[in-house]
Amino acid sequence: MSISRSLKKKIWIGFAFLVLIILIKLFASNSSWIEKYYSNKFYYYFSIFLRSIFGWIPFSIGDALYFLAGLWLLIKLIKYGAQLFRRKLRKAIFYGMLSKLLLLFAIIYVVFNIFWGLNYDRKEIGWQLHLEKVDYDTSSLTLIQELLLQKVNETKKILVINKTSYPGKKELFKRARLCYGDAQKKYSFLEYKSGSVKSSFYGWLGNYLGFTGYYNPFTGEAQVNTTVPKFLLPYITLHEMGHQLGYAKENEANFSGYLAAANAGDTLFQYSTYLDLFMYANREVYYFDTTLSRNAAAKLIPEVKADLLEWRKFNEAHTSFIEPLVTWLYGKYLQINQQPKGMRSYNEVIAMLMSYYRKYGRI
Repeated sequence: MSISRSLKKKIWIGFAFLVLIILIKLFASNSSWIEKYYSNKFYYYFSIFLRSIFGWIPFSIGDALYFLAGLWLLIKLIKYGAQLFRRKLRKAIFYGMLSKLLLLFAIIYVVFNIFWGLNYDRKEIGWQLHLEKVDYDTSSLTLIQELLLQKVNETKKILVINKTSYPGKKELFKRARLCYGDAQKKYSFLEYKSGSVKSSFYGWLGNYLGFTGYYNPFTGEAQVNTTVPKFLLPYITLHEMGHQLGYAKENEANFSGYLAAANAGDTLFQYSTYLDLFMYANREVYYFDTTLSRNAAAKLIPEVKADLLEWRKFNEAHTSFIEPLVTWLYGKYLQINQQPKGMRSYNEVIAMLMSYYRKYGRI
């Protein structure tokens, strides 16, 4: 039986994408190759190119594309769902739909990895800083928790004394770039060119699904959920910019944001960063010793406690039945992408902070 020209074409396209996926997997197996040829060469220039194209546009192109993709998917589901309900979904149509879906997934996988995803397999930021791994024990955690506690209280006191107000979105994103500019003077790998940080279209939805920001690998845009409490926004912004610099893993984006804030003179960004890091450390200590964790939280000054109360009330006001599912799914995504601890990968920034403190004697 002869094979039609259309089927031959589909087979060759499918084979080509299979070869591409295998080549990507082989390339990703060597972190040195990724670091040298992808993260510091191809991705470095390509990411600047993407940010240059889309950064000047005042709204998120990536969010608009997500909306169109979601709308297209919904239309297709309704169409094929109606055919299935009416028992008009023939085998030929079903297999054709399945082959198109597989090809779509293959295209997304290849483009995702070329545009950004291979950064999951690069060497760690700790390698760039020549940091040695330290024991992740109670005493080390307690020390970092205490140091962060001091930083949180100190920076908040300065903000209160100076009656510092929070900036608007445009000013916030501008100051975030300045933080990376200051940090780059000390750490060249934090060089940030061609800004592209924007407010998310889906902030309201994000509050119920549990996300505060995200990076769009297809447009190079960093989206920030600007509807959350304002004291969270500086560190969220720095974190998403860390993803733009090629730090795909969540703990590394966290650490990139920490380096940007700690080495800049912006107290507002420092407070936001130290507060978030303190909460990570405090939660980690809680797993070992609940008393130590609670005692540390009790030492926060009233103004910090007020912020935490606002944060808690905000979360309580935006609980939803679907958030645990979204969190679980994202945790699985992280595990698939070299982050075996799932959602706790964010907390692993504390281990990096320990190593940094061991080397430099400060945080």
